[in-house]
Amino acid sequence: MRNVLLVSLMLMLVGVASAGGVSGQDSGPDHAETPFAAHTATSPSVDGETWTLTVTMDQDAVDNGTTLLLTTQICTNDGVCDPPVTQEATVSDDGGSHTITVTPPEDHTYVNWRAKVTYSDGEDEFYPLGDWYKTWSNCYYDDGAWGGEGATADGCVEEEESPGPGFVLSLVALTVAAAAVARRSGNA
Repeated sequence: MRNVLLVSLMLMLVGVASAGGVSGQDSGPDHAETPFAAHTATSPSVDGETWTLTVTMDQDAVDNGTTLLLTTQICTNDGVCDPPVTQEATVSDDGGSHTITVTPPEDHTYVNWRAKVTYSDGEDEFYPLGDWYKTWSNCYYDDGAWGGEGATADGCVEEEESPGPGFVLSLVALTVAAAAVARRSGNA
């Protein structure tokens, strides 16, 4: 009974990571409806590898002194999202392009990001409003299924590791013990 309860709890927690939109489909700003001329992001994001985002403001925003803050949030396959982090951006000489990097942890589902735009009159606006843009991982668990180019039906494809000397020594010890038992059985 305890195991059933534990499994049920885990399934509910995993459901928390389920994101709006379509699983595995990245989302970003509509440049016609934002002060952004372009954006690029590393896609898919990969555990332990640098994820880079560059957002370029349109020329009107640059000319009127608009500033930009980028915030990220990383969610993992166990249904937990880290707190949002405002990132220190590298800004181009003309002030138009803002670039940030983060390194997603092992077993992440996606990298969320959003922008806070502050206009020259001091007014703030958030993109997207009340939500996040997303870059999905190469292996994610969402809505009860694994997805991404690094996924199988049972989870993420992991690099195979060699068994190591401990495994080999264990096999040798078992072989010697089996030979000793067989020898004693033959002498009896």
